[in-house]
Amino acid sequence: MYQDILVPTDGSDGTRRSLTHGLAIAKRFDATIHALSVVPEGPLGTLQTDEAIPAAERAVERIEAEATREGVDVVTAVEQGVPHETILAYADDHDIDMIVMGTQGRTGLDRVLVGSVTERIVRMADVPVVTVRLNDEIRIEDADEAARIARKTAEQEGYDGVNVLEDPHRTSASWIVPLETDAGPVHVHVDAVTSEARVAEGPDTE
Repeated sequence: MYQDILVPTDGSDGTRRSLTHGLAIAKRFDATIHALSVVPEGPLGTLQTDEAIPAAERAVERIEAEATREGVDVVTAVEQGVPHETILAYADDHDIDMIVMGTQGRTGLDRVLVGSVTERIVRMADVPVVTVRLNDEIRIEDADEAARIARKTAEQEGYDGVNVLEDPHRTSASWIVPLETDAGPVHVHVDAVTSEARVAEGPDTE
């Protein structure tokens, strides 16, 4: 299932909300959180200042402290590189099962780590990517509605004999709905803001 969850962070408001989401999933599945802070490099070289690496270290230390308080195992890392390439390489190297990232940035390095970088991660990652919106209003509050959307999505993607395995679990801005199908168990992620859904894990994606 989900054993290792990667949360890229720079300690900003945007990535803090991603942490809350990642911790909720980790607690649900007894998984390990991997906190990765990337000091960006671009075509013209390293974009860091003298404070960039210490700030990155503080960002992962905050995640370590919060994960420890929640009783969640945590691994921390600070690396330099092109953000989306570094995140994807870390995911491959550490057998990451899921990546949790924000979709918006407001200030500082937050703009580097989210937005267009998240879009690249969603397109290129080989594992499920859970995106966390910062300011959008939650529209799907009801677990039964989330389950209905998940079943419909699975059936539209060709799964037969679809039934809900466990009660849907909401983590921040999305629902995780475990389903049983004729092809085996799958998880469907339902965006609680937009109602968009996708099968995040199945017999062919483990």
